[in-house]
Amino acid sequence: MNNNYLLNVVGPTAIGKTALAIKLAKKFNTEIISADSRQFYKEMSIGTAVPSKNELQTAKHHFIQHISIEEEYNVGDFEAEAIQKLEEIFQNNSFAVMVGGSGLYTKSVLQGLDYFPEVPSEIRQNLNLKFKEEGLVPLQEQLQKLDPEYYKTADVENPQRVIRALEVSIGTGKPYSSYLNRPKKQRNFIPISIGLSADREIIYERINRRVDLMMDEGLLQEAETLFPKRQLNALNTVGYKELFEFLKGKDSLETAVAEIKKNTRRFAKRQLTWFRKDPDIQWFNFHTPPEEIQQFIEAKIINYER
Repeated sequence: MNNNYLLNVVGPTAIGKTALAIKLAKKFNTEIISADSRQFYKEMSIGTAVPSKNELQTAKHHFIQHISIEEEYNVGDFEAEAIQKLEEIFQNNSFAVMVGGSGLYTKSVLQGLDYFPEVPSEIRQNLNLKFKEEGLVPLQEQLQKLDPEYYKTADVENPQRVIRALEVSIGTGKPYSSYLNRPKKQRNFIPISIGLSADREIIYERINRRVDLMMDEGLLQEAETLFPKRQLNALNTVGYKELFEFLKGKDSLETAVAEIKKNTRRFAKRQLTWFRKDPDIQWFNFHTPPEEIQQFIEAKIINYER
């Protein structure tokens, strides 16, 4: 082999990315980089659908439950650590696998992060105060006005993303999106990106089943243990924030579960919008036999090695 290859598996939540990533890791005798930002946290297991113990034993994973919800951790930290880990893997193997539905995190590894000018820290402080006092909706509306292009594809349910985009837009006087997609860093690997998808109805059905399974596995009990720390940014995510409303006495459990399903479906739609914009992703139906996807990868490698 003349090159290093990063096999990048993406797609909406609940589509089967983990299973495919493990099959590819076994086929190419390598390790997996997880780029699912919800699965980084030690205290969150059921609600983030971390791989099972059996799956983790079948193929070596990195960046699964490696930090605490109490720690500050961002996409820049992940980029630096993931690139370092890939360099270690490539010392002994020409292949590595990356899997996840967090588009910004996978993009940071493939292309590097976009550059943003520094802005006054008080802007972020004011936005955080506004979020605490008024909630996320006013910030979403402000972002839609200042940067409608970014608003269309952003994870606007994520307050960190919304606040970050707003602080740059306000602090520089230019839309956050104007700083995106500029020339990026060179990487020492060739990415081969595989996308898994299905008809919308099937994706939604799989999401609904997964949420029901999470509840059966004890998601409510997990949320109860995390409830005292619900103000942490890491916990302001689908699957937990809805159950916190139930635990506060504001919603019934039935309503909370319905909200989890609805918000997860919205999240999956945003994931697909993000990934569909990348022309380098080769899409496969989630029912496609892994052997067929492996053949596609091997054909790509033959072309690169010529």
